[in-house]
Amino acid sequence: MIAPEGRGIGEADTGDTFRILHVSTGNVCRSPITERLTRHALSDRLGDLMTSGLIVESAGTWGHEGAPMEANAELVLADFGADASGFVGRELLDEHVIRADLVLTATRDHRAQVISMGHSAGLRTFTLKEFTRLVRAIDPATLPDPRDEGMVERARALVRAAAALRGWLLAPSPDADEVYDPYGAPITFFRSIGDEINQALDPVLTALTGIPTRSCS
Repeated sequence: MIAPEGRGIGEADTGDTFRILHVSTGNVCRSPITERLTRHALSDRLGDLMTSGLIVESAGTWGHEGAPMEANAELVLADFGADASGFVGRELLDEHVIRADLVLTATRDHRAQVISMGHSAGLRTFTLKEFTRLVRAIDPATLPDPRDEGMVERARALVRAAAALRGWLLAPSPDADEVYDPYGAPITFFRSIGDEINQALDPVLTALTGIPTRSCS
């Protein structure tokens, strides 16, 4: 499932789940946009039944606990046809990192903060754009076929392959792995950040599911 209302934190984990945790600062702009775009894209490509086992959530390193998503972030999600309802901001906790199979952060500072929390997070924590760059270099034929081994096994193999490439495929510039904070900015900047996030997610979700984005979406 994609944890449509709650965030899955109270659920019992089994070997049949794969948790994707998106992290930014306040958990009211970038990470909510990324979380809900991920959910939307997975449902669009796979259908609700085929997303079984995938849990997508978010938190903030200085998260506004209990806060709603920023209004401009909701407008951005509406542009993509994604659902913004039911969102509640969270502060990043140890338990979120412990239970995540993949952590995707907005910036390198966020990545460093997650890794500093311990819990062997280093091999499964990337900035979103870093993960996109690494995933582009992975031959999809080397990943398990989700129709045979399931989406969870494919997702785990994708993270292992990306971690193995880190250090070999460096960012062309320090800014290349950053998604900048639109908090307090006008809607035009929010929309540019939304486009940036959506473009970074597309190859990741194609590699994860084995299904490219629909040309009509």
